Amino acid sequence: MDLFLQDPPCLPSAWEGDRALKDALRFYLGDHFAAAEVILDELGRWATGPETLRMVMRAENEPATLMQYDAWGHRVDEVAVSDAYTELGKFGVEHGVVALAYEPEPFGDLARVVWAAAIYLWGPSSALYSCPIAMTDAAARTLFEHGDATDTEIAQRLISRDPGFAWTSGQWMTETAGGSDVARTSTVARLQGDEWRLYGTKWFTSATTSEMALTLARPEGAPDGSRGLGLFRVHRMLDDGTPNAILVRRLKDKLGTRSMPTAELELEGALAHPVGDPLDGRGVAKISTMLNITRLHNALASAGALARGHAWASSFAESREVFGRKLAAQPAHRVTLAELAVDKAAALALSLRCAHLMGRMEHGSATAEEVALFRGLTPVTKLSTARWAVAGAAEAMEALGGVGYCEDSGMPALVRNAHVLPIWEGTTNVLSLDLLRAAQRSDSFTALLTDCERAAAVAAGTAGMEQPVAAVRASVDELKKRFEDAASDLDRLQATARSIAMGAATTYACALLCEQSTALGTEGAPTAAAARRLAERGLTGPAPFASDIPNDL
Repeated sequence: MDLFLQDPPCLPSAWEGDRALKDALRFYLGDHFAAAEVILDELGRWATGPETLRMVMRAENEPATLMQYDAWGHRVDEVAVSDAYTELGKFGVEHGVVALAYEPEPFGDLARVVWAAAIYLWGPSSALYSCPIAMTDAAARTLFEHGDATDTEIAQRLISRDPGFAWTSGQWMTETAGGSDVARTSTVARLQGDEWRLYGTKWFTSATTSEMALTLARPEGAPDGSRGLGLFRVHRMLDDGTPNAILVRRLKDKLGTRSMPTAELELEGALAHPVGDPLDGRGVAKISTMLNITRLHNALASAGALARGHAWASSFAESREVFGRKLAAQPAHRVTLAELAVDKAAALALSLRCAHLMGRMEHGSATAEEVALFRGLTPVTKLSTARWAVAGAAEAMEALGGVGYCEDSGMPALVRNAHVLPIWEGTTNVLSLDLLRAAQRSDSFTALLTDCERAAAVAAGTAGMEQPVAAVRASVDELKKRFEDAASDLDRLQATARSIAMGAATTYACALLCEQSTALGTEGAPTAAAARRLAERGLTGPAPFASDIPNDL
């Protein structure tokens, strides 16, 4: 009896196999598309190459380790990571996963769009080196915007393509009392002579091996609350090569992101450098520069996870035969693959629009309306894409059947790593409330809905776009109503926040896809199909509770 062995799926180039990405970039880049394609084609071929995928698997199987003491009992706190993890990161640094956004030529204020595509392709094959890269990018922008000449010199290391010169940065904000409520930060900054020293515990610090980090601390004598916090730059090693006064209490035992070290740290008089005036009350405002960028990185990680899951599921469906024909030809499975493709297209549309707006803001070419739009769109994009990624990764694993449930398929790592995306940089509820704050302070929610209407108007009259355009317009009306009905009651408004945020995300994604497909003409048929499917699913989602939240559920 012959033993049947299934041929494993073989991923195509992440660039060549991604029609949604190519179409979106043609829309945004125009004449710059050809230059971008040279960069992205190389990244795409590397990202899904057999050797790269083997390194990703090795990094996953060689998690970070901590040696707190040497053989003689001296405290050393040495964190070791897989050399595969380091090599995956090195490739990204050399190919501009930070630098691209800061290089003025050849893309100008479209550089962030090209950079976003690079992160989207490289990230799923980085073994989560994309996390320190996110914080490095964010730290660089923060130092450029808020720092002095020394900070600017440090920032040049953060944006370098030379792995021998480049640094990565962490972001130390989470404390046991703080979390998303940074006003409760308890780390103390003491001025000792002409040096600032930090004392306190950071409960959750990712990328612990990074050369530096930005962190919040409260200078002695500063007022309570967020207005009393300052922003500080902390280096892991001092200028003389000795360790800073930072103790690693333990590495976190996490569900996913295993190749990347995440630690609890004790700051015991760690030397720190204030970013700007530490007593100006603007520490939280300064670190908000980081949050906008890391939230966009998170959204791109979500879109990239959806893309990788869809690629694995599609490749397997082409190689697997069941009931006399390829799985890809089975109607039920074709629907599953199509739904995954729609989620990917929606996540990509939101993420690239955020990148487009960010690039214009960084180059000073954004309008006031675009700045307001970006403020509201960023939390909406981060929260929605993360939730889609969790569901999509699980669907992709299921699509491979029992093999997908086995560790050596790589699918369990995809699922585990996706689960951090709704948590890092603000949970769904935290970001939904952030949207409400933006709506009240800068009219960002109105700007988002207005841009939905603008994009729908562009597509109005285009053959095949009648249904999604009508759905976008109806959804905008519904979202306005939900907001206005709850606006006078803060508790009710907060209870409605998630409904509004998720509805805004799906509606705006549909509107963007309508606009893009219209601009692309006949070449935009897949984009148009994604817009129609989003509209068929329903854009606003379930209505919020009509009355008080019941206590007996």
